[in-house]
This record gives sequence, structure tokens and C-alpha cells, in this order.
Amino acid sequence: MQQAQTQPIVTRRARRFDTDRFIAILMILPSVVAVAIFVYGFIGWTGIVSLTRWEGLKSSQEFIGLENYASIFSTTRFQTNIRNMLVFTTFFLIACLLIGLLLAVLLDSGVKGESFFRAVYIFPMALSFIVTGVVWQWLFAPGNYQGTPPDPTGINLLLQKVGLASLMTGWTTDASVVPGIRAFGLKTRLGVPMAMIPVVIAAVWQMSGFTMAMYLAGLRGISDEIKEAARVDGASEWQIFRTIILPLLQPVTLSAVIILGHISLKIFDLIVTMTGGAPGNNTEVPGLYMYEITFKANKFAEGAAVAMVMLIVVTLLIVPYLIYNNRQEVES
Repeated sequence: MQQAQTQPIVTRRARRFDTDRFIAILMILPSVVAVAIFVYGFIGWTGIVSLTRWEGLKSSQEFIGLENYASIFSTTRFQTNIRNMLVFTTFFLIACLLIGLLLAVLLDSGVKGESFFRAVYIFPMALSFIVTGVVWQWLFAPGNYQGTPPDPTGINLLLQKVGLASLMTGWTTDASVVPGIRAFGLKTRLGVPMAMIPVVIAAVWQMSGFTMAMYLAGLRGISDEIKEAARVDGASEWQIFRTIILPLLQPVTLSAVIILGHISLKIFDLIVTMTGGAPGNNTEVPGLYMYEITFKANKFAEGAAVAMVMLIVVTLLIVPYLIYNNRQEVES
């Protein structure tokens, strides 16, 4: 008798579970369909277009394989874009990580007015890269600093006022590349374009506060007992920081590198507002190049090829991070 009463209860629970699961599937189905169409579907369509000869408003389905990829990689302009992207990403990542870690350590040391300084450091994140680019473009406008008499503006004017006129430079108008060598059969000069330095400074100003917040959260998650035990064993503060704190902050550093790297590889709006890719494409990046050849030159197939190259580069950065996270979850 008891078994007969239990069976209907189990059946009702199973039916309720099936109903809840069906409702849950219905709730997420619109999002799944939207992502499948407007994200992965368009990625697939972009990949197909990059293998055709589509130029102008009239679409072309003529399959030409990897010809568009060979075409863009053989141009001096795209080679320069790749160089600029690598330079920007390298300096941007290193500066954000170092400055963010330094600010986090200072705030974690118990400085007075911590909440005020924390808000000041994070505030630039509330701005868009468009606003940041406009403001820093004004600051780095060199003016006629080499004229007679000189008429500098922005930072050059500040340097003149404090007696450091010898440090005035063209900033975003400086077309030099250091060391500017040609190697490996490339058409572009290898080195650091000086006009990219102001762009890096503006980007670091906006994103170093974000890195600081990540490191500060990581520092607050480290137990004081571990550090006290190390002090009892005679370890100095530098040894504690180098052998205990930094290794424990490795997951935070990895996450920061992935997020900042993703931003830097796709940077577009900051470049447009600060330099527009000038001088001489020395600050142009693949995102801006893709926009130019797609919507101004109407070379949709080549623009799609540039987009796919950017997707591959971002994927090479993100996929190892996802694999690492999955392994960490399995091990834990």
C-alpha cells in the first residue's frame, strides 16, 4: 500500500521537473537563437565573404580562396597596422599591470583616504574611449612649438612654462619610428612609432584603475596569517611580496592580461579620436583599417579578411585562458 502511494508522488515530481526544465528552455531559447544568428551566424558569413571577390555594393560569390588574406598581408599598410597593434598591446599591458599593481599595493597598505583615492583611480573607467581620446588629443596637441617665437599648446606649453622646453616634441604628429629598421623581408619599418606613445598614455590612464581594482581585490583575499607566518620565519617585506603575494596574484594577473589584451587588440575609438591613424598610418590599427577599406573603399571581401584576422588573434589570446580556467576548476 505504501509503495503504491509513493509511486504517484515520484511520478508527479518527475513531471514537475520536466515542466520546469521545459519552461527554462523556453526562457533561454530566444537568447540562444539570437546569439546563434547575430554572433556565430555573422561570424560564419564574414568568413565566407573573406573568401570571395566582393567589391562594391553588388555582392560577388566568386570563390578566390585565401587571395584576400595574401593581398592584405602583402601591403605595407596592413604590415604597419600589425606592428602598431603589437606595440600598443605590449606597452599598454605592461604599463597597466605595473601601475595597477603599484596603486593596489599602496591602497592596501592602509593609506588615509583610501576610499577617495580608490574612487579617483577608478573614475576614468566611467568615460568612454571617445571622451578620453578627445581630451588627450587636446593635451597632446603640440602646437607650433618649433616656430619663432614658439607657440606650443597642451603638454608642450606646460613644459615651456616649467623650463623644460627642450623636452617639447610633436607627440601625436611625430612620424618617427625607433629604431625603424627593415627586416624579414617586410615593407614596413620595425620599431616603436613615437606617435603611438601618447595613445598608450591615454589608454593606460583610463584602464590602470580597472587593473588596480582587480589587484586590490586579490590582495584583500590573501590571508594575513600567511604573511605573519612568513614574518615570524624572518622573511622581509620584499621577500613576502615576491615569494608569497605575487604567486597568489597570478590568477588575477592572467585575468587582467586577457581582459586588457582583448581591449587592446580591438582598439578603435581611441585611435579615431586622437590621431585618426596619422601620421602616415603610424597609429593606425587593424580595426581602423577594416573600417576604412570596408565602408569607404567598399572592399567588403578584404575588410572581412581583416576582421577574420582580428578574430583569430583574439581567439589565440582567449582560448588558452578558457582552457586554463577549465583545468583549474577540474583540479579544484
